[in-house]
Amino acid sequence: MLVTVFRSRLNPETQDDYQRWATRMSALVADIPGYLSHKGFIAADGERVTIVEFASEEGMRLWAPHPEHVAAKKKGRDSFFTDYRVQVCGVLRDSADRARPPGKG
Repeated sequence: MLVTVFRSRLNPETQDDYQRWATRMSALVADIPGYLSHKGFIAADGERVTIVEFASEEGMRLWAPHPEHVAAKKKGRDSFFTDYRVQVCGVLRDSADRARPPGKG
């Protein structure tokens, strides 16, 4: 599994346009083979973090050159973000424990 960590700060004047593009990208990426999930978070200081999971590098390679995704990345660099950072990471270990109801172990 590969995880992309996308950290950014949004230019406040582009909020509405950004939201339209983000909604479209969410719909498009869901159809890419190997795509697993993505979630976004906004910190108290305004930094945004989006975590994207792909099952394999092949899925990421399909998504990266998608024409609308390329246009969105350009728009991000040119106007949406005051700064950003993208980190693509391989998962070395993955473990989970589902929360148990109180009193159940």
